[in-house]
Amino acid sequence: MKYLRTTLGPKSKSELGMILPHEHVFVDLRTPDQPGYAEADIDDVVRLMAPEIERIKKLGVTALVECSTGGVGRRADIDLAVSLATDFPIVVPTGNYREPWIPEWVRHASEKELEAWMLRELTEQIDETGFQAGWIKLSAGDDGMTALETKILRAAARAAAQTDAVIGSHTIRGRVVMDQLDIIEAEGYRADRFISIHTQEEKDFALNVAVAERGAWIEYDHVGRGGDNEVAELVIKALEAGCGDRLLLSHDRGWFDPAQPKGGIPKPYTHLSTVLLPELKRRGIDDGTLMRLTHDNPFEAFAR
Repeated sequence: MKYLRTTLGPKSKSELGMILPHEHVFVDLRTPDQPGYAEADIDDVVRLMAPEIERIKKLGVTALVECSTGGVGRRADIDLAVSLATDFPIVVPTGNYREPWIPEWVRHASEKELEAWMLRELTEQIDETGFQAGWIKLSAGDDGMTALETKILRAAARAAAQTDAVIGSHTIRGRVVMDQLDIIEAEGYRADRFISIHTQEEKDFALNVAVAERGAWIEYDHVGRGGDNEVAELVIKALEAGCGDRLLLSHDRGWFDPAQPKGGIPKPYTHLSTVLLPELKRRGIDDGTLMRLTHDNPFEAFAR
């Protein structure tokens, strides 16, 4: 049986309902060498973000995927604190972001060392939190992978192949996604265990379809950030192109930002439930399809 690996332990499909596959509870977009990077009082984060979690719980959301990875302020201890305060499972990644958001230790580590680090977090625990990483989050430069980003991807593919973990990457251009899939397959892993994050940023829709046809997940994660009509039309276009079994929807919203006074003002995770899904239904998308997009697909993408 497959499980979603969360802050509250493994969760089976029968224990879950709607899942948001791309959000942030805590993120620091400053580079790791900046003063105060990823520093915050845990109680302050809980105070700001717990109400946002409670809002989506009332809407039937049962889990959320944290997409803050190494290099952009991943704080698994903070994710755990928010999770415990709300009794809400959060899926936290291992891995690291792209240049220049790469800590010195990652820059100098060998592929074998990076593989061992990710494998340990996937099979044992993240730091001393007591819970396992649920997936691997990476990124690639907009114009192609650097040598360092390629090294991280190869290590990730090897760790993922031993655990069946999904690899998700912030990658803007579809041709770069194809290059990443080539590397993953060359390392002996599979395209169907890859998520093309921010697929909507690739404006050549044929490349969206090509990524899905190769077996990877495509993710439209600008719900509530893009125009509602634009997002609805893109989702329907993907469904009509036969991509419904490989499509994920989310907001890429939140979050507590330690660079802002008091963490800033979070943007809610509610727009998918309150606006987009009713709009898709109004446009003729049936309940079974909406269930697949918001319940089945996220579970299948992240469970292992």
